[in-house]
Amino acid sequence: MNVIEEGNGELVGWEHPDDAREWMAEEKSRAFEDKRMTAAEAVEAYIEDGDLIAGGGFGHVRISTPILHEIIRQDVADLVVSGKTAVFDLDLLIGAGQVAGVEVAYSFGHETRGLAPASRRKIEGGEVKVLAEASNGALQWRFLAASMGIPFVPARIMSGTDTFEKSSAKVVEDPWTGDPVTLLPACYPDVASIHVSKADRYGNAVIDGIAVEDPQLAGAAKRLIVTAEEIVDTEELRADPDATDIPFFQVDAVVEAPYGSHPGEMPRQYYFDEAHLAEWIELSETDAGAREYLERYIIGTDDFQEYLETIGGEEKLAELEAIEQYEREADYPWA
Repeated sequence: MNVIEEGNGELVGWEHPDDAREWMAEEKSRAFEDKRMTAAEAVEAYIEDGDLIAGGGFGHVRISTPILHEIIRQDVADLVVSGKTAVFDLDLLIGAGQVAGVEVAYSFGHETRGLAPASRRKIEGGEVKVLAEASNGALQWRFLAASMGIPFVPARIMSGTDTFEKSSAKVVEDPWTGDPVTLLPACYPDVASIHVSKADRYGNAVIDGIAVEDPQLAGAAKRLIVTAEEIVDTEELRADPDATDIPFFQVDAVVEAPYGSHPGEMPRQYYFDEAHLAEWIELSETDAGAREYLERYIIGTDDFQEYLETIGGEEKLAELEAIEQYEREADYPWA
Protein backbone atom coordinates (compact mmCIF):
# COMPACT_ATOMS: atom_id res chain seq x y z
CA MET A 1 0.00 0.00 0.00
CA ASN A 2 1.43 3.36 -1.02
CA VAL A 3 1.66 5.76 1.95
CA ILE A 4 1.26 9.34 0.76
CA GLU A 5 1.49 11.21 4.06
CA GLU A 6 1.84 10.47 7.78
CA GLY A 7 0.90 12.43 10.87
CA ASN A 8 3.67 13.04 13.42
CA GLY A 9 1.62 12.43 16.58
CA GLU A 10 2.44 9.60 18.97
CA LEU A 11 0.61 6.34 18.24
CA VAL A 12 -1.36 6.02 21.48
CA GLY A 13 -3.05 2.75 22.44
CA TRP A 14 -2.31 0.75 19.30
CA GLU A 15 -1.29 -2.89 19.29
CA HIS A 16 -1.62 -5.79 16.91
CA PRO A 17 -5.31 -6.77 16.87
CA ASP A 18 -4.44 -10.45 17.27
CA ASP A 19 -2.47 -9.66 20.44
CA ALA A 20 -5.41 -7.68 21.82
CA ARG A 21 -7.88 -10.44 20.93
CA GLU A 22 -5.65 -13.04 22.58
CA TRP A 23 -5.37 -10.93 25.73
CA MET A 24 -9.12 -10.48 25.95
CA ALA A 25 -9.77 -14.18 25.32
CA GLU A 26 -7.48 -15.08 28.20
CA GLU A 27 -8.27 -12.28 30.64
CA LYS A 28 -11.97 -11.44 30.11
CA SER A 29 -14.52 -13.80 31.63
CA ARG A 30 -17.61 -14.77 29.61
CA ALA A 31 -19.31 -16.24 32.68
CA PHE A 32 -22.43 -14.82 34.33
CA GLU A 33 -20.66 -13.49 37.42
CA ASP A 34 -21.79 -10.94 39.95
CA LYS A 35 -19.49 -7.99 39.20
CA ARG A 36 -20.88 -5.52 41.73
CA MET A 37 -18.29 -3.63 43.74
CA THR A 38 -17.60 -0.17 45.08
CA ALA A 39 -15.86 2.53 43.07
CA ALA A 40 -12.87 2.22 45.39
CA GLU A 41 -12.67 -1.53 44.77
CA ALA A 42 -12.99 -1.11 41.01
CA VAL A 43 -10.20 1.45 40.76
CA GLU A 44 -7.93 -0.57 43.04
CA ALA A 45 -8.54 -3.72 40.99
CA TYR A 46 -8.35 -2.36 37.47
CA ILE A 47 -6.54 0.99 37.13
CA GLU A 48 -2.77 1.21 37.49
CA ASP A 49 -0.15 3.94 37.20
CA GLY A 50 0.64 4.69 33.57
CA ASP A 51 -2.57 3.23 32.13
CA LEU A 52 -4.28 4.62 29.04
CA ILE A 53 -7.81 5.47 30.16
CA ALA A 54 -10.93 6.75 28.43
CA GLY A 55 -14.32 7.92 29.67
CA GLY A 56 -17.78 7.56 28.21
CA GLY A 57 -20.44 10.18 27.70
CA PHE A 58 -20.00 13.45 25.85
CA GLY A 59 -18.57 16.62 27.30
CA HIS A 60 -20.28 17.26 30.64
CA VAL A 61 -22.98 14.65 29.93
CA ARG A 62 -22.95 11.18 31.52
CA ILE A 63 -19.48 11.26 33.04
CA SER A 64 -18.36 8.63 35.56
CA THR A 65 -17.49 10.92 38.46
CA PRO A 66 -17.11 8.27 41.21
CA ILE A 67 -14.24 6.69 39.28
CA LEU A 68 -12.55 10.07 38.80
CA HIS A 69 -12.74 10.68 42.52
CA GLU A 70 -11.27 7.31 43.39
CA ILE A 71 -8.38 7.76 40.95
CA ILE A 72 -7.57 10.94 42.86
CA ARG A 73 -8.10 9.45 46.33
CA GLN A 74 -5.90 6.46 45.48
CA ASP A 75 -3.34 8.71 43.76
CA VAL A 76 -3.15 6.70 40.54
CA ALA A 77 -0.48 8.59 38.61
CA ASP A 78 1.08 9.12 35.17
CA LEU A 79 -2.13 8.30 33.34
CA VAL A 80 -2.57 8.86 29.61
CA VAL A 81 -6.08 9.93 28.59
CA SER A 82 -7.93 9.51 25.31
CA GLY A 83 -9.55 12.93 25.31
CA LYS A 84 -12.60 12.70 23.07
CA THR A 85 -14.83 15.53 24.32
CA ALA A 86 -13.13 15.11 27.70
CA VAL A 87 -13.83 18.30 29.61
CA PHE A 88 -14.57 18.36 33.36
CA ASP A 89 -13.37 14.76 33.78
CA LEU A 90 -9.99 15.36 32.15
CA ASP A 91 -9.64 18.83 33.69
CA LEU A 92 -10.23 17.41 37.16
CA LEU A 93 -7.65 14.64 36.71
CA ILE A 94 -5.08 17.05 35.26
CA GLY A 95 -5.74 19.56 38.02
CA ALA A 96 -5.18 16.83 40.61
CA GLY A 97 -1.86 15.84 39.02
CA GLN A 98 -2.85 12.35 37.86
CA VAL A 99 -2.22 12.80 34.12
CA ALA A 100 1.05 12.64 32.19
CA GLY A 101 -0.24 12.85 28.62
CA VAL A 102 -3.35 13.10 26.49
CA GLU A 103 -4.50 12.49 22.93
CA VAL A 104 -6.76 15.43 22.23
CA ALA A 105 -9.93 15.69 20.23
CA TYR A 106 -11.87 18.24 22.32
CA SER A 107 -10.34 19.09 25.67
CA PHE A 108 -9.02 21.96 27.84
CA GLY A 109 -12.34 23.80 27.85
CA HIS A 110 -15.75 23.70 29.50
CA GLU A 111 -17.80 24.37 26.39
CA THR A 112 -20.00 27.49 26.81
CA ARG A 113 -18.65 27.99 30.34
CA GLY A 114 -15.19 28.98 29.16
CA LEU A 115 -11.68 27.54 29.06
CA ALA A 116 -10.18 25.09 31.55
CA PRO A 117 -7.60 26.94 33.68
CA ALA A 118 -6.06 23.89 35.37
CA SER A 119 -5.50 21.97 32.13
CA ARG A 120 -4.20 24.96 30.20
CA ARG A 121 -1.80 25.90 32.99
CA LYS A 122 -0.30 22.42 33.19
CA ILE A 123 -0.18 21.91 29.40
CA GLU A 124 1.43 25.29 28.80
CA GLY A 125 3.86 24.69 31.67
CA GLY A 126 4.96 21.35 30.25
CA GLU A 127 3.69 19.24 33.17
CA VAL A 128 1.28 17.38 30.87
CA LYS A 129 2.09 16.53 27.26
CA VAL A 130 -0.23 16.57 24.25
CA LEU A 131 0.88 13.33 22.62
CA ALA A 132 -1.34 13.50 19.55
CA GLU A 133 -4.43 15.17 18.17
CA ALA A 134 -7.51 13.85 16.41
CA SER A 135 -10.98 14.96 15.42
CA ASN A 136 -13.95 13.74 17.46
CA GLY A 137 -14.91 11.36 14.68
CA ALA A 138 -11.36 10.10 14.26
CA LEU A 139 -10.96 9.15 17.92
CA GLN A 140 -14.38 7.49 17.95
CA TRP A 141 -13.44 5.48 14.87
CA ARG A 142 -10.15 4.47 16.47
CA PHE A 143 -12.29 2.77 19.14
CA LEU A 144 -14.48 1.33 16.38
CA ALA A 145 -11.48 -0.30 14.70
CA ALA A 146 -10.37 -1.81 18.00
CA SER A 147 -13.87 -3.10 18.76
CA MET A 148 -13.92 -4.76 15.32
CA GLY A 149 -10.52 -6.36 15.86
CA ILE A 150 -8.97 -4.67 12.82
CA PRO A 151 -5.80 -2.51 12.67
CA PHE A 152 -7.44 0.61 11.19
CA VAL A 153 -10.54 2.05 9.56
CA PRO A 154 -10.53 4.20 6.40
CA ALA A 155 -12.20 7.61 6.43
CA ARG A 156 -12.44 10.75 4.34
CA ILE A 157 -11.51 13.20 7.10
CA MET A 158 -8.60 15.29 8.46
CA SER A 159 -6.44 15.13 5.33
CA GLY A 160 -4.85 18.49 4.63
CA THR A 161 -5.42 19.83 8.15
CA ASP A 162 -3.14 20.73 11.05
CA THR A 163 -5.05 18.12 13.07
CA PHE A 164 -3.86 15.43 10.66
CA GLU A 165 -0.26 16.61 10.96
CA LYS A 166 -0.41 16.17 14.74
CA SER A 167 -2.27 12.85 14.59
CA SER A 168 -1.11 9.26 14.24
CA ALA A 169 -3.15 8.72 11.06
CA LYS A 170 -1.81 8.02 7.59
CA VAL A 171 -3.03 8.97 4.12
CA VAL A 172 -2.63 6.16 1.61
CA GLU A 173 -3.53 5.48 -1.98
CA ASP A 174 -6.84 3.66 -2.16
CA PRO A 175 -6.09 0.43 -4.09
CA TRP A 176 -9.45 0.56 -5.89
CA THR A 177 -9.76 4.20 -6.97
CA GLY A 178 -6.18 5.41 -6.65
CA ASP A 179 -7.47 8.38 -4.63
CA PRO A 180 -6.07 9.35 -1.21
CA VAL A 181 -7.86 7.99 1.86
CA THR A 182 -7.12 8.50 5.56
CA LEU A 183 -6.41 5.45 7.72
CA LEU A 184 -7.20 5.78 11.43
CA PRO A 185 -5.32 3.29 13.65
CA ALA A 186 -7.15 1.22 16.26
CA CYS A 187 -6.96 2.31 19.90
CA TYR A 188 -7.23 -0.11 22.83
CA PRO A 189 -7.53 1.76 26.16
CA ASP A 190 -6.26 -0.17 29.16
CA VAL A 191 -9.38 0.90 31.08
CA ALA A 192 -12.60 2.70 30.22
CA SER A 193 -15.27 3.92 32.63
CA ILE A 194 -18.79 4.50 31.35
CA HIS A 195 -21.76 5.86 33.29
CA VAL A 196 -25.11 4.34 32.31
CA SER A 197 -28.76 4.68 33.20
CA LYS A 198 -29.10 1.17 34.56
CA ALA A 199 -27.28 -2.15 34.62
CA ASP A 200 -27.69 -5.59 36.10
CA ARG A 201 -25.23 -7.33 38.41
CA TYR A 202 -23.48 -8.99 35.47
CA GLY A 203 -22.79 -5.77 33.56
CA ASN A 204 -25.51 -5.66 30.92
CA ALA A 205 -26.06 -1.92 30.62
CA VAL A 206 -28.64 0.48 29.20
CA ILE A 207 -27.96 4.08 28.18
CA ASP A 208 -31.01 6.34 27.98
CA GLY A 209 -30.54 8.98 25.33
CA ILE A 210 -27.65 9.18 22.90
CA ALA A 211 -25.00 6.50 23.46
CA VAL A 212 -22.36 8.47 21.49
CA GLU A 213 -19.31 6.18 20.98
CA ASP A 214 -19.77 4.21 24.19
CA PRO A 215 -20.68 0.87 22.56
CA GLN A 216 -17.49 1.07 20.47
CA LEU A 217 -15.42 2.16 23.47
CA ALA A 218 -16.81 -0.73 25.51
CA GLY A 219 -15.66 -3.18 22.84
CA ALA A 220 -12.23 -1.56 22.52
CA ALA A 221 -11.24 -1.29 26.19
CA LYS A 222 -9.29 -4.09 27.81
CA ARG A 223 -10.97 -3.38 31.13
CA LEU A 224 -14.38 -1.74 31.50
CA ILE A 225 -15.88 -0.24 34.66
CA VAL A 226 -19.59 0.54 34.43
CA THR A 227 -21.11 2.96 36.91
CA ALA A 228 -24.90 2.94 36.93
CA GLU A 229 -27.65 5.15 38.29
CA GLU A 230 -29.29 1.94 39.46
CA ILE A 231 -28.72 -1.79 39.38
CA VAL A 232 -31.83 -3.67 38.29
CA ASP A 233 -32.87 -7.29 38.02
CA THR A 234 -31.66 -9.06 34.90
CA GLU A 235 -35.23 -9.97 33.97
CA GLU A 236 -36.03 -6.27 33.53
CA LEU A 237 -33.33 -6.00 30.87
CA ARG A 238 -34.29 -9.28 29.20
CA ALA A 239 -37.81 -7.93 28.75
CA ASP A 240 -36.39 -5.39 26.28
CA PRO A 241 -33.10 -6.87 25.01
CA ASP A 242 -32.73 -4.36 22.17
CA ALA A 243 -32.25 -1.60 24.76
CA THR A 244 -29.01 -3.10 26.08
CA ASP A 245 -26.12 -1.00 24.78
CA ILE A 246 -23.25 -2.82 26.51
CA PRO A 247 -23.26 -6.63 26.97
CA PHE A 248 -22.07 -8.25 30.20
CA PHE A 249 -19.03 -9.99 28.70
CA GLN A 250 -17.34 -6.66 28.00
CA VAL A 251 -17.68 -5.48 31.61
CA ASP A 252 -15.28 -6.12 34.50
CA ALA A 253 -16.93 -4.12 37.30
CA VAL A 254 -20.40 -2.73 38.03
CA VAL A 255 -20.72 0.14 40.50
CA GLU A 256 -24.10 1.39 41.65
CA ALA A 257 -23.77 5.20 41.71
CA PRO A 258 -26.95 7.29 41.88
CA TYR A 259 -26.25 10.82 40.62
CA GLY A 260 -22.91 9.47 39.42
CA SER A 261 -22.58 12.02 36.62
CA HIS A 262 -22.66 15.04 38.98
CA PRO A 263 -21.73 17.82 38.31
CA GLY A 264 -22.55 16.73 34.77
CA GLU A 265 -25.97 15.99 33.35
CA MET A 266 -27.71 12.62 33.25
CA PRO A 267 -30.22 12.73 30.39
CA ARG A 268 -33.85 12.51 31.54
CA GLN A 269 -32.80 12.42 35.21
CA TYR A 270 -30.87 15.51 36.40
CA TYR A 271 -29.29 18.65 34.99
CA PHE A 272 -25.77 20.08 35.14
CA ASP A 273 -24.82 21.60 38.49
CA GLU A 274 -23.82 24.93 36.98
CA ALA A 275 -22.89 26.48 40.33
CA HIS A 276 -20.55 23.61 41.13
CA LEU A 277 -18.91 23.74 37.71
CA ALA A 278 -18.44 27.48 38.10
CA GLU A 279 -16.85 26.88 41.52
CA TRP A 280 -14.33 24.43 40.03
CA ILE A 281 -13.47 26.74 37.15
CA GLU A 282 -12.94 29.69 39.49
CA LEU A 283 -10.90 27.79 42.08
CA SER A 284 -8.78 26.00 39.48
CA GLU A 285 -7.40 29.33 38.27
CA THR A 286 -4.54 28.57 40.69
CA ASP A 287 -2.88 25.39 41.98
CA ALA A 288 -3.82 26.41 45.52
CA GLY A 289 -7.44 26.84 44.51
CA ALA A 290 -7.54 23.48 42.75
CA ARG A 291 -6.08 21.87 45.88
CA GLU A 292 -8.77 23.59 47.98
CA TYR A 293 -11.47 22.07 45.77
CA LEU A 294 -9.90 18.60 45.94
CA GLU A 295 -9.57 18.73 49.72
CA ARG A 296 -13.13 19.94 50.18
CA TYR A 297 -14.94 17.60 47.83
CA ILE A 298 -12.76 14.56 47.12
CA ILE A 299 -9.79 13.94 49.37
CA GLY A 300 -11.77 15.24 52.34
CA THR A 301 -14.69 12.85 51.70
CA ASP A 302 -14.66 9.09 52.15
CA ASP A 303 -16.75 8.17 49.12
CA PHE A 304 -19.14 9.50 46.49
CA GLN A 305 -22.13 9.43 48.83
CA GLU A 306 -20.35 11.75 51.26
CA TYR A 307 -19.39 13.97 48.32
CA LEU A 308 -23.07 14.27 47.36
CA GLU A 309 -23.88 15.38 50.91
CA THR A 310 -21.08 17.95 50.72
CA ILE A 311 -22.38 19.51 47.49
CA GLY A 312 -25.86 20.04 48.94
CA GLY A 313 -27.41 16.62 49.41
CA GLU A 314 -31.03 15.83 48.65
CA GLU A 315 -32.09 19.47 48.31
CA LYS A 316 -29.50 20.22 45.62
CA LEU A 317 -30.16 16.95 43.77
CA ALA A 318 -33.92 17.55 43.79
CA GLU A 319 -33.28 20.99 42.31
CA LEU A 320 -31.21 19.48 39.48
CA GLU A 321 -33.92 16.92 38.81
CA ALA A 322 -36.53 19.67 38.57
CA ILE A 323 -34.43 21.61 36.06
CA GLU A 324 -33.99 18.51 33.89
CA GLN A 325 -37.78 18.00 33.90
CA TYR A 326 -38.38 21.68 32.92
CA GLU A 327 -40.11 22.31 36.25
CA ARG A 328 -37.82 25.24 37.02
CA GLU A 329 -35.21 27.32 35.20
CA ALA A 330 -31.50 26.87 35.57
CA ASP A 331 -29.20 29.60 36.85
CA TYR A 332 -25.97 30.19 34.92
CA PRO A 333 -23.44 31.95 37.14
CA TRP A 334 -20.90 32.08 34.31
CA ALA A 335 -23.25 33.89 31.90
